[in-house]
Amino acid sequence: MAYKWYSLRVISGKEKKIKERLDLEISRSGWDSVVKQIVVPTEKVYKIRSGKKVIIERNILPGYILVEADSERFKGEVVRGMTNLPNVMHFLGREHPLPMTDVEANRLLGKVDESQDIGEKLIEPFLNGETIKIIDGPFNGFIGDITEVNESSKTLKVVVKIFGRGTEVELNFMQAEKQS
Repeated sequence: MAYKWYSLRVISGKEKKIKERLDLEISRSGWDSVVKQIVVPTEKVYKIRSGKKVIIERNILPGYILVEADSERFKGEVVRGMTNLPNVMHFLGREHPLPMTDVEANRLLGKVDESQDIGEKLIEPFLNGETIKIIDGPFNGFIGDITEVNESSKTLKVVVKIFGRGTEVELNFMQAEKQS
């Protein structure tokens, strides 16, 4: 059996719900031997809201679900059964789904795996030259400009004006908030 990955176009924002429905339909219809797994490609990201780190899962491919299926037997009734579910549009290739190349599939799935290993990343990263407000620590309430961002240690070097002179301070990401 040669398993390949296929892209299923669905209504954006309903990917998780559709995945649950597809899983149910596959087990109910006995297609477990044809369809190996269904994946909604997501990555973990975080945002800082009111000084708190909020972790969310963000879709890498909004409006798509990846389906791993036996390329020999993935046609006809199975494809029609999956595409006839509510909020499902079609497979890439319509009635005759086109498998993704191994490179495409590995790139997308690698991004998902990478996200699980790394933990999470900031959804709106801090940028050099950006103005931020310090929300914690001895410089709470000060406004400053970022001179250096260190993603690996999650720290910032920021220049704040103290008594009219620029002073460099080092903060962690949780101590700073983007100015809106």
